[in-house]
Amino acid sequence: MSKDRLSILLAAACLLSAAGVHAQSQDAQLRAAIAAAERGQPTQLQDHPAQVWVEFAALRRNLDTLPATQARAFLSRNEGRAVAGVFREAWLRSLLRKQDWAGYRAAWSPDIRAVALRCAELEARLRTGAVDATWTSDAQAIWRSSGKSLPNECNAPFATLAERGELTPELRWERIELAAVEWEPAVMRAAARGLPAQQLAQANDYAAFLDAPHARAPSWPKTARSRLIASHGLAKFAKSDPLAGEARLAPLAEALGFTEEDRGRVLYQAALWTVASYLPDSARLLNLVPDSAYDERLHEWRAREALSRSDWRAALAAIGKMGTTQRNSSRWTWFEARTRELTGDAAGAQALYARAARDPDFHGFLAADKLGQPYALCPWMPDWNATQKTAVANDPAMQRAMALYRIERADWALREWNEALSRFDDAQRRIAVEIAQDNQWFDRAVFNLRGEGETRLYTLRFPIHHEGIIQREAKKNGIDPAWVAAEIRAESTFNPRARSPADARGLMQVMPNTGAAVARRLGMAWSGPDSLYDPETSIILGTAYLREKEDMYAHPYIAIAAYNAGPTPTSRWLSQRPAMDPDFWIETISYRETREYVARILAFSVLYDWRMYGVAVPVTDRMRGIEGTARKKFACPANTG
Repeated sequence: MSKDRLSILLAAACLLSAAGVHAQSQDAQLRAAIAAAERGQPTQLQDHPAQVWVEFAALRRNLDTLPATQARAFLSRNEGRAVAGVFREAWLRSLLRKQDWAGYRAAWSPDIRAVALRCAELEARLRTGAVDATWTSDAQAIWRSSGKSLPNECNAPFATLAERGELTPELRWERIELAAVEWEPAVMRAAARGLPAQQLAQANDYAAFLDAPHARAPSWPKTARSRLIASHGLAKFAKSDPLAGEARLAPLAEALGFTEEDRGRVLYQAALWTVASYLPDSARLLNLVPDSAYDERLHEWRAREALSRSDWRAALAAIGKMGTTQRNSSRWTWFEARTRELTGDAAGAQALYARAARDPDFHGFLAADKLGQPYALCPWMPDWNATQKTAVANDPAMQRAMALYRIERADWALREWNEALSRFDDAQRRIAVEIAQDNQWFDRAVFNLRGEGETRLYTLRFPIHHEGIIQREAKKNGIDPAWVAAEIRAESTFNPRARSPADARGLMQVMPNTGAAVARRLGMAWSGPDSLYDPETSIILGTAYLREKEDMYAHPYIAIAAYNAGPTPTSRWLSQRPAMDPDFWIETISYRETREYVARILAFSVLYDWRMYGVAVPVTDRMRGIEGTARKKFACPANTG
């Protein structure tokens, strides 16, 4: 390398290092300024793109005593920015608490979608004498928008509708029927108040049937409404007690004159919640469901039920009844090929394997293994230049979004991100995703790359971070590094602050009790649940836990299921189908989340092999834990001989 070239590279490295130090300093200042503002301490932050959020934090602290002139000035200065939307909603809630109806109307924006705030705006118009035909139309639209319970803020507008005679029996019945479809008997009762006495009694009896089917239903009026409500009520009951729901169907259907749609509604639920546990009546109930009631979900369960019994001909028939799009997916193309092969149609199976092998997913990779072909992968490598990237990175909303994300103000960052993307074209959106990745905001590729061909942006969709720790812990535990990376991608998309509703935390979404137990077995100091947010701690404990699961179950595909679902359901699935081939066992897992999780982890492992090594462990061997086989190459199908 020439001295001049070396000098240029060293200078560039110094500039990047200096820029990184400067960004860290700015982030620390922003974090401290927002924290100080939230404590009510005066703070100065000059020339920072996210300075406006410091001002927002200060204003939000005392919203209920904030002068309206100050609030209006802030909104005016920041019109069109994400911070104005966040502040406006907070300010409106404050005005609602104070019942400042004139102020509420002055601060209102029709862009607000929150139903509670929309109903409060109706009350503000009501309280300020602005009830007119438009008000009535707006209030009625919210009334009929859903069969679910609506916020308490809607009570006053609805009461006014009723007082004005504008909540007609027809509107009440419309909401009652919507609530029946949603299985919401309490909403049915609330909507019925105000009906004439005889209609009220009927509506309450309908609601009672949704609570628990009763013997009065066969004597209901033989109308479309009675059939709708009776069938939904019986469907709700069939979900919890399928055989009892089926037993009640025939006499009720005859008494009320059920249509095929009404019968199908009940039988669908009875079949679904029987087959989801592979109960003895599964096949019989599936066969009772009218074809018109079948959707993709039930078509899949009919195929799974046959697979669970190793009835290959029944499985093949079930796949044949699927719609074209569903049947042609790599998953069901694979299983059609498998069942054709098992029923003696080797030639038909080969053609189907070849079709499935063109897809870069779990079943496509299985098909490629079956045929001895390279894995299909046609990466789309980003082709934008530095000028384009700089232009997107310098967008003010993007600058604010990145800064806020780096200091762990993810909600605010997301509002800025969405504001920026609302103005970007497709190319700019893709560049924005890469910039987010540069700032370690990796899940933007999951949520914002869904356009034409964008699934092929694999370097963005499958980021690599903490690779040194992953490699170290994988080697220490005898675990495939690509498997560990795949787990992190599936569990948290490399967000170390991820936390699930069940309280799983960190990169590998380890539960605190599990983390403490694994740390104890490793002889590792345990610093409490929050230590799981440390990337290194999460990878150490998560990888060791994977090793424990593989030791327990002998095969990675079962260990993956146990990592997601826990030992109890995994043991049940093993006892139900102990000698089943891995692909069939995975597909017949009862829990949708776990079933898709196992397939996703195995596919992601192949893609991380591509990212890290350019060649992959065969997925057929990986799921069985077979080591030492030759790695496979990747090729775009168009270039495959």
